[in-house]
Amino acid sequence: MGAIKWIGGVLGWALGGPLGGILGFFVGKMFEGLGQAGVQSDNSYGDNTTARQSRTRPVTHEGDFGVSLLVLSAAVMKADNQVKRSELDYVKAFFKRQFGQQKAEQYILMLRELLKKDYPVDDVCRQIRYAMDLPSRLQLLHYLFGIAQSDGSIDATEAAVLRRIANGLGISQKDYESIQAMFVKKQDSAYRILEITPEATDEEVKKAYKKMAVKHHPDKVSHLGEDVQRQAKEKFQEINAAYEQIKKERGIA
Repeated sequence: MGAIKWIGGVLGWALGGPLGGILGFFVGKMFEGLGQAGVQSDNSYGDNTTARQSRTRPVTHEGDFGVSLLVLSAAVMKADNQVKRSELDYVKAFFKRQFGQQKAEQYILMLRELLKKDYPVDDVCRQIRYAMDLPSRLQLLHYLFGIAQSDGSIDATEAAVLRRIANGLGISQKDYESIQAMFVKKQDSAYRILEITPEATDEEVKKAYKKMAVKHHPDKVSHLGEDVQRQAKEKFQEINAAYEQIKKERGIA
């Protein structure tokens, strides 16, 4: 799968329409003359739009995916009207692992531009929803929660942006609250992680765990690369820990 480990194998879209034009402008501005084969010019967006209109799944380009991910990252980072160093470091580390040092540096330059402007987050979410399977979208939301939590807390404005993104990605309320509970700990977090309430029976607890274990199993995102699968394993461990906590509290064997 090469340098683009994260979701590259499952994405089947390239940016078109107004969003492609806007992001194509940023790509041209930031990457002009750098000679990076993975970055597409404005003309390529027109070709990809034609592909979408033909109802086929266009080939994913590294620039398309990287730019789209940056847009969502920037939306979370500027939600509270202040970009924190911890957030920037979190994104830098992620892009370095997924794209390599050289491309990561270029993407971070572009991120700085995106942080200064308004852009169509809802359009990006719709295109990602079209192209990406649910396990990958859930892992993407988990990554975005990681950005928000990187300074130690998630405030109301960040939560609102994360919820908006989740809605745009077609992620259910229960899935959203499950991932949120992995980062924002409350008295009922273990139950929220398993997408149930404290009123659930012991049998319902067991069934909920089995369902979540299947939905969030790291093998679901094995095609996205080792780094993402490692993050998925951490999420899976949160599910296991929640189940063990509930079993201990209830005395379930």
